[in-house]
Amino acid sequence: MSSKNSPQRATKIQSSTVTRRFSEFARAISLWSGNPAAFLLAFAVVLVWVLTGPLFDYSDTWQLVINTGTTIVTFLMVFLIQNTQNRDTLAIQLKLSELVLAMKGAANKFASIEDLTDEELEQLHEECRSRVEMTLKHIESRKEASSNLTQKKTDRNRVKSPVRMTS
Repeated sequence: MSSKNSPQRATKIQSSTVTRRFSEFARAISLWSGNPAAFLLAFAVVLVWVLTGPLFDYSDTWQLVINTGTTIVTFLMVFLIQNTQNRDTLAIQLKLSELVLAMKGAANKFASIEDLTDEELEQLHEECRSRVEMTLKHIESRKEASSNLTQKKTDRNRVKSPVRMTS
């Protein structure tokens, strides 16, 4: 049996197809559900439900209809939103990684930072925090030195031009 016809390969292709189709479906639904028309449709459903309340004497069944409908929609939307968010996060990460790799002098270890463990991320965070503090101290010392230099020039100018008193 060749590896091209193996059951594992067939399963992988089917899985890939299902994943691709689900991603396409999730993307289409997320684009549509973020549309004002989707909001208006949802609002119209709720409005119809509210207006039919007196017809059904606000019965338990009447309440159950909206509760069940919203629960089902919410449950399904969680998975669609999570898929879209995962895809968007990965796309942003890839773009950022490309920028890090393209920058001269950048630490390439940041290009694949999403693969680090929580402990490694915390350690890297502390390293970055230390670098930021060091940079801030450097900036503050340069500001102070610049301020002192400006003050000395001002003091010299005052000494050179005596104050005249007129009477």
